[in-house]
Amino acid sequence: MSEPVRVRYAPSPTGLPHVGNIRTALFNWLFARHHGGRFIVRIEDTDVARKVEGAVGAILDSLRWLGLDWDEGPEVGGDYGPYFQSQRLERYRAVAQRLLDEGHAYLCYCSPERLEEMRAEQVRRKEPPGYDRRCRDLSPAEGIAGVVRFKTPQTGHTEFHDLIWGEVVFENSTLDDFVLLKSDGYPTYHLANIVDDHLMDISHVLRAEEWLSSTPRHILLYSAVGFEPPQFAHLPMILGDDRAKLSKRHGATAITDFRDDGYLPEALVNFLVLLGWSLDDKTEVLSSQELVRHFSLERVSKTAAVFNRQKLDWMNGLYLRNLQSHDLAGRAMPFLSSLLPPEAERSLDGDYVLQIAPLIQERARTLAEFAELAGFFFIDELVYDAGLLLGGGLSRETAAAALAAAREGLHALKAFDAASLEAVLRPLAAELGLKTGALFGLLRVAVTGRTAAPPLFQTMAVLGRDRCLGRIEAALERLGA
Repeated sequence: MSEPVRVRYAPSPTGLPHVGNIRTALFNWLFARHHGGRFIVRIEDTDVARKVEGAVGAILDSLRWLGLDWDEGPEVGGDYGPYFQSQRLERYRAVAQRLLDEGHAYLCYCSPERLEEMRAEQVRRKEPPGYDRRCRDLSPAEGIAGVVRFKTPQTGHTEFHDLIWGEVVFENSTLDDFVLLKSDGYPTYHLANIVDDHLMDISHVLRAEEWLSSTPRHILLYSAVGFEPPQFAHLPMILGDDRAKLSKRHGATAITDFRDDGYLPEALVNFLVLLGWSLDDKTEVLSSQELVRHFSLERVSKTAAVFNRQKLDWMNGLYLRNLQSHDLAGRAMPFLSSLLPPEAERSLDGDYVLQIAPLIQERARTLAEFAELAGFFFIDELVYDAGLLLGGGLSRETAAAALAAAREGLHALKAFDAASLEAVLRPLAAELGLKTGALFGLLRVAVTGRTAAPPLFQTMAVLGRDRCLGRIEAALERLGA
């Protein structure tokens, strides 16, 4: 690529960062890193009425969590902060005034009530919505605040080349005279983004497909101001598994929700990049380094991507299983801490969690699920239905006799490790005339409170002799023995 690559991620803080929004950030970051370019973060906070408290923090936290570092911006505490459009208002006002002076824009004095009536009438007539140009040829009114509208050509067409969609053509007659500067002095997206993209030397604009229809407006604006437009690439939509546009009803769509639900950032990055991009028809698991090496816009699809939560769970589980035990234990700590009751006897000792990690690792799909599956390792008193002790057709008397015999065998053990436990308990089933599955299932419920748990002997070894014996005694009491 001949020119230096400079791309930007320009979210509006009108809500928490969602899947589609962050997918856009990821594609921009990968494109910049692949070409050795610059990735810039610009907060487009000019819609004051819709700004959501805490949204900026959530956006930046999400980027940092996913490892999407940016390359420049105002220095904040020795680090780069993002650019904020609200701190650059004079730049936009100057361009708006220039467009007024050169006849490419005009002041519009229509009230919100009149505009609402106009839109309602257009809907009633089944006409496309758009400003009717009532103020286009009025002389400026002294002392009356108005909005600045762009004088869109009413004939001809506007065309541009999209790096994903190819040649795109819009008839100018389908475009309205859109607002550039609001009456409060704040710019709209259309004006602010073209001014900033020019001043920041943005070479490529990678953004969501929904902005494709706005691009002819931006091309016309670039031409009117005399700026060279960047290259455009509009990324495919993301749909839910019902083929509807992805929304909250499809599950957690805010990136912060995925973090709080225990998904790994590296797994989520891998999953998100496959929503519209692929290396080939078979490779699904790629590290960030591999993604940077292989990413290109030629591999981005025009077809809408489907957000498949089951696939994300599968991929996250795969990443969990590939973690080293100490890494998994460290990442699981906050989830264990939030799940366990205050009266839990065992503190969250790192060495203890490290022993537990490999037992849960094969079954957990998220860190939150890891904590749920591991919960019985930490609580003092198990809560379960006594009927679970009678699986495999065991009577109360048979179950009680088997637990009593197991208790004696455990008391006699010198070493309380998995091999020693198996050496005692496996032959015990034959001695009692029970199937090994029935005995092991009984012991599993007695020491974990669950019918499904990690491997029995390893689990008992980690729990330790005293805790296992105490839980067997409690099970005998449940059976009335």
